[in-house]
Amino acid sequence: MLTRLAAAVAVLGLLTVAPGPDLAVVVRRAMAAGARDALRTVGGIVTGLLVWGALTAAGLAAVLAASPTAYLTVRLLGAGYLVFLGAQALWQHRRPAPAAADRRGTAAGGAWRTGLLSNLLNPKIAVFYTGLLPALAPPRLPAVWGMALLVLVHVCLTLGWLGGCVLLLSKVRRVLERPRVHRALGRTTGVVLIGFGVAVAAAV
Repeated sequence: MLTRLAAAVAVLGLLTVAPGPDLAVVVRRAMAAGARDALRTVGGIVTGLLVWGALTAAGLAAVLAASPTAYLTVRLLGAGYLVFLGAQALWQHRRPAPAAADRRGTAAGGAWRTGLLSNLLNPKIAVFYTGLLPALAPPRLPAVWGMALLVLVHVCLTLGWLGGCVLLLSKVRRVLERPRVHRALGRTTGVVLIGFGVAVAAAV
């Protein structure tokens, strides 16, 4: 059981640290409004994971993963949301960056809501939870408890990884808040978000 759990943690760890929309959204919020705002975004992301876990346990995520129409709808909504966030970042950094003291709160919308929506509108989480997690669950536990354990592990790994990224960004904030650096990173994050949105929309 411990060997199976260790393998599951390793797979979940690789999934967590792989660059993706969640990290790009967190970096964008950190650049726009600081560490506290970014941490709220992380809170929204892990809330989304918990929601997907609950939907998986209820069997609804499997319906989404098995329905081409439902999957396509959520995928396009998610892609559109990422493109919107990326375009918003590019628009906000179209001119020289304001002073650091004037940038707080420039990111439109609630940070927690941004993280939640970016995660809920990612149908790949539903496919992963319904397709792979059951195979990784410890065999000696009831299926529901095994899934719940792995979802909680995924949540903890996500909190640690994204929270660590926010901490690192806060440590180098003086460099990041230089106008030219801030503007360049803001534009780069915007392009990355749009790229993820296009990739999600084009995924088969």
